[in-house]
Amino acid sequence: MSEHQNEPMGEAVCRSLLADGGIVTITATRRPRGGRADIKCSAPGAPAIAARMQEVARLARHTEARHDSRDQVVISVDRAPGAQERDWELAVVLADRAVRGLLPLRPHTLALGWSAQWQRGRIDGHDTKNAPNGALLGGPQGLRHLGALIGQPDVADAVSNARAWFPLHSGGINDSLCWVEVSVYPLDASTADDEAIAVPGLDSARQHAVRQALAGARHFDGESAPRWRTTVRFGQDGLHGNSYELALVLADRLARGREFVPRGRIIASGCSSAWHAGQVDGVEGLAPKCALIEREAAPGDRVLLPRAWEAGLPAGLRDALRSRGASLACVERIGII
Repeated sequence: MSEHQNEPMGEAVCRSLLADGGIVTITATRRPRGGRADIKCSAPGAPAIAARMQEVARLARHTEARHDSRDQVVISVDRAPGAQERDWELAVVLADRAVRGLLPLRPHTLALGWSAQWQRGRIDGHDTKNAPNGALLGGPQGLRHLGALIGQPDVADAVSNARAWFPLHSGGINDSLCWVEVSVYPLDASTADDEAIAVPGLDSARQHAVRQALAGARHFDGESAPRWRTTVRFGQDGLHGNSYELALVLADRLARGREFVPRGRIIASGCSSAWHAGQVDGVEGLAPKCALIEREAAPGDRVLLPRAWEAGLPAGLRDALRSRGASLACVERIGII
C-alpha cells in the first residue's frame, strides 16, 4: 500500500477466504447516488449477510474526517459466506474505501479480518489459521487499525462513545432495558450534511427519525449537526414507537460532552414534537415502563422521565429507586437535568 490516496475509481475488488478454503471476491462499484441509499450490498441467497456487509461498511466509515454523500457504493460478494464467518469484513471495508479513492488497493489483494469496533477503526482479529503468504491479516499481530494502511495514527481514542438505556415494553417476557449507543468523531469543518448521522441496521424511515431527533436536539443546544460524524446503534432490533428518543438525545449529549456522566446508567423514556426547543413529551405505557425501570434499576443509575408523567407516577417508585441507590427526575427540557 502506498501512503498516497488514489483518485476515485469506478470499481474496486478485494478477496477473502471462507472457512472451507475457497476464495470469495468482493466488488465495490461507485455511481451517482440519485436519491438512493449511500451503500447497497448483495450476497447470493443471503439477505442477512448483505445486511451485515452494509452495517460493517457504514460503521467503518465513522472515522473518516470527510463525508461525501453524492455517490452510492454498491458492494457485492460472488459467494455467500457462512452465517458465522466474519473474515470477509476487512475485504468489504477495503473495497469500499478503495472505490471512493481513500485507499490505494493493489490488484488481487486478499484480506482477512473482523472487528466488533469498526466505528473506532480497529481490527480485532482474524479466524483463518492457514492464510497464504502475502495475505493482509487483521488483528493484534497484523493490521490493528485502518489508518495504518496509509501511514496515519490510530484514531480510536478520538471517537467518543456513550450509551443510555430505555424501557423496551411489548407486553411480554422479553420486556427489558435496551441500550442506544452514540459514537461521534470530528468532521471536517466544511462538511454540511446531516446524513453524516448513520444508523446501521434500521430501515430508512427509522434512520430519518433518528436523524431528525438528533438534529433538532443539537440545534437547541447550539451544536450544529454537521460538526460530527455520528453512528447510532441499538442493543435490539425491531424497535417500535418513539419512546427511545430521550435516551438517544441524552446519549448524544454525553458523547459530545454536553451532559454530566452519572455514576451508573442513564435510563430514560420520552419523545418530543419539538426537539429544536428542547421539549420533552410523554409517551404511552407509563405504568408498565415504570414497573420495568423499578425492577431493573441498579445503584448509581439516574432515571429521567417526562414531566408530563410526574402526576401519574406509581406510588412508591421514587422511594423504591432511592432505596436501591438510584435517582429519579422528571424533566420538561433537555439541558437542565
